[in-house]
Amino acid sequence: MVHFPDGPGADSFSEKSFKGPLDRMLIDALNYIKSQFIEEKVQKFPDRAEAERRYNYPYVAIEEILTNAVYHRSYEIREPIEVRILPDRITIGSFPGPDRSITDKDIQECRFISRRYRNRRIGEFLKELDMTEGRGTGIPKILQAIKKNDSPKPIFHTDEDRSYFVVELLLHPAFVKGKEPELSLQNKILSILKDGDFSKSAIAEKIGHKVVSGELNKQVRNLMKTGLIEYTIPKRPNSPKQKYRLTSKGKKVGI
Repeated sequence: MVHFPDGPGADSFSEKSFKGPLDRMLIDALNYIKSQFIEEKVQKFPDRAEAERRYNYPYVAIEEILTNAVYHRSYEIREPIEVRILPDRITIGSFPGPDRSITDKDIQECRFISRRYRNRRIGEFLKELDMTEGRGTGIPKILQAIKKNDSPKPIFHTDEDRSYFVVELLLHPAFVKGKEPELSLQNKILSILKDGDFSKSAIAEKIGHKVVSGELNKQVRNLMKTGLIEYTIPKRPNSPKQKYRLTSKGKKVGI
């Protein structure tokens, strides 16, 4: 496990190895990740009792990915599983890659279904320890955890020879440095639209801007891309009567 606090090109990094029985190594590595690298942000809302909790990385996803790496790696190849913690992502790599019965299209669509299992006995061992279910539920569980946390989708890397496999988890946008002002402006826009439909100039006025700034334009576009707001006249986006409103998804966001 290698931590690059300033990125892989910087001089500073720390490295930690885990040795011992298979289950002990896995448990120790997961506990280390959870205690050292998982962060939480809690946002409270005035109109509801429940707070919204977001994590920089969903721990359940990391747990499944690392367990799968232990399960499906080759124990004939004398290369360790490597976890790299970078400022904006975590990668978990092992050797070799997925079975060739899983196509490139399957990988792109996050469908890892194979009837050939590598290390079946290790899978049974991990199942006995309640560390895996052994029913092909790993990837769906990873995707579910990522979706629940509103994190970006994982990226899977391998080569034509399937000589390696790397899973890349991206940092949640709320934890990206410099994103706080953008998120604050987005929250203001959503809060305004909770009171009704407004044009872009009306939104700018309510925020306290004299004109529609480039940043306001950018965040309105971002909110539309994420499906939180929409046009009131979708067939005529440039209509002078155009306004914006919350979508059903946007109405569920507490501001």
